[in-house]
Amino acid sequence: MRFSTWRPAYDAILDDFGYDAGGDEAARDELAAIVRPFDHSRLDFTGETVAVAGGAPTLDDELDAVREADSVVAASVAADACLDAGLSVDVMVTDLDKNPETARRLTDEGVPVAAHAHGDNREAVRAVVPTFDLAHTLGTTQAEPRGPVENFGGFTDGDRGAFLADQFGAERLVFPGWDFDDLTVDPAKARKLAWAERLLRWLEHRRGERFAVLDGRRDGIVLPWLDG
Repeated sequence: MRFSTWRPAYDAILDDFGYDAGGDEAARDELAAIVRPFDHSRLDFTGETVAVAGGAPTLDDELDAVREADSVVAASVAADACLDAGLSVDVMVTDLDKNPETARRLTDEGVPVAAHAHGDNREAVRAVVPTFDLAHTLGTTQAEPRGPVENFGGFTDGDRGAFLADQFGAERLVFPGWDFDDLTVDPAKARKLAWAERLLRWLEHRRGERFAVLDGRRDGIVLPWLDG
């Protein structure tokens, strides 16, 4: 996805949360000073069914979808659930806030980790990312990409994983471990889940695909940067 295409959604997110783009850009630049360009050929999902595993409590009951997928993109703690079940992870997507030790372990094992920088995690970028095996670390941002830090679209770990899979050719996306109505999360996380839902609706429209995780919900989803 070109940044020019992503920018209206990003601006809407900044406006809704009151975030400052300058913070995202500063974090991006700090990450850019650490990571190196990533070999895109390692992320080829062409023709594959990709499970984009989310971290909701429902994941443990939906691991069959992970097992049946050709590749697995795991968002944050979903990587732990998959690994604990003996399932491999092909890419982990994280903004470094919950389980950096898992991300570190995966890079040490040669598994790509998409490490995300934003205005609220600059300290983690500085402290955690240098401990990864940088040969297996892909830097990402939600701001304009710069240097080795890329932007494929997306806001939360989960929907960024979906946009990443789309970018690299996934034929079909499935979403085990997603719960937009998760009552265990705090209000801030609930707002982020609402944005993840909007962004997945946008992605399925762009792909011409209908994601089962949005069944019964899509007609009520408003995309303010498109719908006004």
